Amino acid sequence: MKLNRIDANMGQLIISNKEKCNLSYTCVRVCPAKAIKIADKHAQILPDRCIGCGQCVTMCAQNAIEYRSEIENVENLIKTNSRVAAICDPAISGEFTDVADYRKFVAMIREVGFDIVTEMSFAVDLIAYKYKDLVDNFQGKHFITTKCPPVVNYIEKQEPELVDNLAPIVPPYIAMSKVLHSRYSDDLKVVYLTACTAAKDEAKHFYHTDGHVDGVLTFIELRELFAKKGITENTVEFSEFDPPLGRKGGLFPISHGLFQAVDINQGLLEGDILITEGRTNFLQSIKEFKSENQLNQHLDLFYCKGCIQGPGMSQGGKKFTRRSQVIKYVNKRMKAIDAYQWRLDIEEFKNLDLSRSYRTKDLRLPVPTKVEVDVILADMGKSKREDQLGCGACGYPTCREFAVAHLQGLTDYEQCYTFSIKKLRSYVNKVNASNEKFKKSQEALVKSEEKARQEEGLAKEAAETTTAMLNKLRAGVVIVDSNLNVIEANQRFVEMLGDDAKEIAEVIPGLKGAELKSLVEFHKVFSTVLQSGQDVLDRDVDYNDSIFNVSVFTIKRNEIVGGIIRDLVTPEVRKEEVIKRAQDVIKENLETVQQIAFLLGESASKTEKTLNSIIEAQQLGEHGTGK
Repeated sequence: MKLNRIDANMGQLIISNKEKCNLSYTCVRVCPAKAIKIADKHAQILPDRCIGCGQCVTMCAQNAIEYRSEIENVENLIKTNSRVAAICDPAISGEFTDVADYRKFVAMIREVGFDIVTEMSFAVDLIAYKYKDLVDNFQGKHFITTKCPPVVNYIEKQEPELVDNLAPIVPPYIAMSKVLHSRYSDDLKVVYLTACTAAKDEAKHFYHTDGHVDGVLTFIELRELFAKKGITENTVEFSEFDPPLGRKGGLFPISHGLFQAVDINQGLLEGDILITEGRTNFLQSIKEFKSENQLNQHLDLFYCKGCIQGPGMSQGGKKFTRRSQVIKYVNKRMKAIDAYQWRLDIEEFKNLDLSRSYRTKDLRLPVPTKVEVDVILADMGKSKREDQLGCGACGYPTCREFAVAHLQGLTDYEQCYTFSIKKLRSYVNKVNASNEKFKKSQEALVKSEEKARQEEGLAKEAAETTTAMLNKLRAGVVIVDSNLNVIEANQRFVEMLGDDAKEIAEVIPGLKGAELKSLVEFHKVFSTVLQSGQDVLDRDVDYNDSIFNVSVFTIKRNEIVGGIIRDLVTPEVRKEEVIKRAQDVIKENLETVQQIAFLLGESASKTEKTLNSIIEAQQLGEHGTGK
């Protein structure tokens, strides 16, 4: 429930744990000061606005909100050479119901290392007389008691116009600290043991006064100290509180307790003090005190349902059982207290300065206009009045108050249950639509895959057919890409290139991926066609001991070209080539006869070149065949 290793005078009082927060908004629901903001997917405490009531700590089922621990600070105080005194809130009797006799928990506190152990009831007796003076000497101004730190914090921060109505009297534990410093030593170190978390920060305001308190431990922290040091009621003997001792001030933790100390009668007919407790009653009484002239009563308020239900008490305690324990405890002690000595002590300290002042810390948030609120409600889909009734799940009683908090930067839309449900439904509909679309896409994909497989099979079959057809050709065929890498080559092309190419083809069928530059010297013909896009047909090139007739043509402009290569030396090609070229000569001669005279010379030149080529091919063929 607490944050450890934080110095008493430093660090935020209440802090939330992001990892534990489940966004139940319970903390928002119980916070009266709008000191909790929902951001980054968890509740965040706003320290300037926090009044330290600790309700968020006790109400969070996830234990995601913690208050600052001062155990380490108190242990360090005890280790010093200074004397250390403990002031016990009378609510301690309601906390340690598991301890048979109050003298046992007094002894247990001493065992922790405290030199002096006192109870606050004497200080309650003292300040009760101060309050009696305010009531008896009424001058037309009604006061609000200041014994409860959250009440003071709330009025200073949220109701600054009521600051002047705060009774100018220190809280009882500060009064008791003044008594102890006066009786024992100015250098005395004082630790307050209480059920109140707000006292941890309130004590700082008195740090430089004669009522300074050096540390505040809740009863939960006190139990931790006992456990840490192995202290139980069985390990100690009886011990009484150190003087001065109080009387009816021991009733302080329960309603009417303060004024019971000085026998102020608050019956329904004659009472002029309105006494109430609990968050709801506290807020309503403040509201009416401010706005209703007919109230005309002083207010004695507990923010909690009495100190016996404070956030520093162990969880699970029953209010009326604790109330009963406190009353029994006071009755038992009253029998043992020396009334004469009590009067002497009261007389000794009656002139002690127990006054205090307050500071206005107006932290009220700006109130947005109705138009601004209506815009937010419209954005949330709550334009209609019937949509603004409010379910309270967000932590705010109405949708309009939620919209106001949103404009004040305290909430986000996702905090609204109905908004989130509508958004979720919209999301679900979109998901369903997406799923339907995905289902159709899947079906289409299955069909596409089936079609692709069919097309792949057809393509493979076509490729195999093409390869088979290419391999049937007596001419060499090669297809290359823009980098002159072989895409496809038939077996005849491989055989024409010789043994090296055959070895490569055994590893890489069809020479796929091989560089044409490394295979043939006439690769430039392919480069020319790739760059120009113009086919090159029937070009004769020397290759080793052969003459190749090369034709290169575009398949895909500037990207893919194909080549047909014929070895003019082989008998079958030579015979075909002789016939073809002879036919070409006859055709050209016939055309030449029909041309004008000046073309005769050019035709004769071509004829001579063609015949020479035929003769040369014939000679090479004869050498190759051994004829």
